[in-house]
Amino acid sequence: MALYIDADACPVKEEAKRVAHRHGLRVFVVSNGGIRPDPHPDVETVVVEAGADAADMWIAERTGPGDICVTSDIPLADRVLKSGAAAIRPDGEVFTEASIGHQLAMRDLMADLRAADPFRQGGGKAFSKADRSRFLDRLEALARKAQR
Repeated sequence: MALYIDADACPVKEEAKRVAHRHGLRVFVVSNGGIRPDPHPDVETVVVEAGADAADMWIAERTGPGDICVTSDIPLADRVLKSGAAAIRPDGEVFTEASIGHQLAMRDLMADLRAADPFRQGGGKAFSKADRSRFLDRLEALARKAQR
């Protein structure tokens, strides 16, 4: 069992590592660079080559049943779920087989809307303390489930 962190712009890396250590999970922090190596012996910092989806491909090729992936990337979450692993967003939303199709469709729709209106303003909601707390609770539950 391992925890894979899609680390580029992930606001909960340290929290995820603490939960993983508590449950004895090996941790892979995967990014395109710019992340300091962690001195903990169960944390491996993986720097992949530059490229749009290089980190995602590295993670997707290695996850399997019992593993957990922390990511905001919906296509990566889809691939992780298909491998039998669990996937969770940094805000604590757990990706499921029942919800991933809808999320992929919404992602594509929003990309089309943004392309049609280049002056569209706005973005996602700010990351909050409640998001961090929800993430910790749900990651803890996933880690316990993975150990069973």
